[in-house]
Amino acid sequence: MKIFTTDGIRRIEDRTIEQENISRLDMMERAAEAITYEIVTRWRPTQRIVVFAGPGNNGGDALAVSRLLALQGYQPEIYLFNVRSSHLSKCCSTNRDRLAEMPEVNFTEVTDLFNMPELGPSDVVIDGLFGSGLREPLKGGYTSLVQFINQSEAFIVSIDIPSGLFGEWNTGTDQRNIIRANLTLTLEFRRLAFFFQENSKFLGQVKVLGLEMSQEAINATASDFYLIEKPDAHGMLRPRDPFSNKYDHGTILLVAGSYGMMGAAVLAARAAMRAGAGLVTVHAPRCGYTIMQTAVPEAIFEPDKSEIFTTHIDINHPYSVVALGPGMSTADETLDALDQFLKTFRRPCLLDADALNCIARRQMLLRSIPKGSVITPHPNEFDRLFGQHHSDEERLKKALDASRLYNITIVLKGHYTMVVRPDGKVYINSSGNAGMATAGSGDVLTGVIAALIAQGYAPDVAVALGVYLHGLAGDLAAAEHDQNGIIASDIANNIGHAFHEVARTTR
Repeated sequence: MKIFTTDGIRRIEDRTIEQENISRLDMMERAAEAITYEIVTRWRPTQRIVVFAGPGNNGGDALAVSRLLALQGYQPEIYLFNVRSSHLSKCCSTNRDRLAEMPEVNFTEVTDLFNMPELGPSDVVIDGLFGSGLREPLKGGYTSLVQFINQSEAFIVSIDIPSGLFGEWNTGTDQRNIIRANLTLTLEFRRLAFFFQENSKFLGQVKVLGLEMSQEAINATASDFYLIEKPDAHGMLRPRDPFSNKYDHGTILLVAGSYGMMGAAVLAARAAMRAGAGLVTVHAPRCGYTIMQTAVPEAIFEPDKSEIFTTHIDINHPYSVVALGPGMSTADETLDALDQFLKTFRRPCLLDADALNCIARRQMLLRSIPKGSVITPHPNEFDRLFGQHHSDEERLKKALDASRLYNITIVLKGHYTMVVRPDGKVYINSSGNAGMATAGSGDVLTGVIAALIAQGYAPDVAVALGVYLHGLAGDLAAAEHDQNGIIASDIANNIGHAFHEVARTTR
C-alpha cells in the first residue's frame, strides 16, 4: 500500500472531488461523519467535550464534527480561533455559519484575547487546530494553547494529525509545540511521520478512517514510500515447483559464529532452512562443529582454520548467496578476512551484525561492499557505520543517501523495519511486535532473507518479503508464548507457519 505525502493526498482528494462532482464541503462532511461516529461509539452524550478549531480546513472538520455531535444530543464546548492575523478557509467559514444557526450550541469565536477553559483528566479535547496542511511550525499564541492542552491531562483526540506535527519530516520542530494526542483519527491514509519512533508520543492510538477516495487517483499518484501488508507479501510469494530438487532452491554460504556466539549461527542457519533454502553451509571456527551438527543437522559445517573465530573466507563453490555476520566476532583476524573477502568478491552479498561492526572499524570498506548487496543494521549498528543520529527520521534520510551512494539495499531494523533501496523507494514493514526485541531475532532475519535470495527472488523483493515473513513469524510466536515469552528460536520455528499464512491470503 502506498504511503502518500501531504501533497499527494491533496491531489487524490482533488481528483475524488472532481470525479464524484461534489464540493470540498461535501468531502469535509464525509470526514466529519466518520470522525463523529468514532466519538459517539466511545463516549456518552454526558461526556464533557471541548473542541479547539483552527482557521483552516482542519478547523472546518472540527466545527462540522461539533455540529453533528450537537445534533446527537452532545453538548460540546467549541472554540474557533480566528485571530487578527488569520483568515478562515471557505469551508471553515461555512461550518462556522452553520454552527451560528444553532443557538443552543456553546460556541465561542476567538478573535483577540482568550481565557483558557478549565480542563482536567475527565474531559475529552478534540484537537482541530491544524492538520497535515500546516506549512511552518506553530508560533505565537498557538504554542501556548498547545502546551496548555498537553498539560491538562485531558483525553486528546486529534483530527487527521496532531496539531504542530508535519506529515513527513519534523527534524528541527520544537516538540513542546506539538499536541500529544491519545487518539489520532487520520483520514484515509497513514502519514510517513507516523512510522518514526520519536513521533509515537504525539499520536497515541492511530485509527485510519476510510473516506472512499478515488481508487483511480490512488493508483495514478506516485509515491516513494510503501507499507508492506499481508496481501502485498502474498503477491510476492512464489509457489514451489513440485519437480524441483534442493539445488533449485539455492545454496547459501553462511559465515557466522565464534567462541561463545555459536547460537547466532544456529539461529541464522535454522531460519534459512525454514525459509526454504535448498542447502546451507555454515563457515565457522572449529569450536562450533559439535554445536552446529547437533542443533542444525540439516546444515553442512565448513570449519575455519581457527578454533575460536573466523580467519579465512574462501569461496569454494558457486553459492547462490553469501551471508556474513551473525556472531562472527570483530577480532582483528576476522576483520582482515572480511576486508580481503569484500575486495575480491564481486557478487552481491548479505551483511549483518558483526560484519557491519567490522566495517564500522574500517570505514573505507563501505566502498568495497559489492554493488547490489544488502545490509541489515539495527539503529546502533547503523550509527556506527554512518555517524550518530538522534531519530528514526534522521536515519532514514541518511539511509536514502547511503543506499544511493553505495548502490546497496539498507534494512533499517526497528518497530517498523524500513527497506531502503538505491532508487529511493522505501518499503515499511507492518508485521511484528515488541516481543521480537530479543537476542537473536536479527540473526533469524538474516537467514530468512538469505534463503529468499538463494531461491531466486530479486534482492529488493527478497528483503521486503523477508522482513514481513520474519515479523509475521514473531506475531505467531506471540500468539503462542505472549510477547514477553518470545525467544528467537520461537521466531525461527514459526517461519514455515508464516509462509503458510501468507500463501493462503487472498488479495
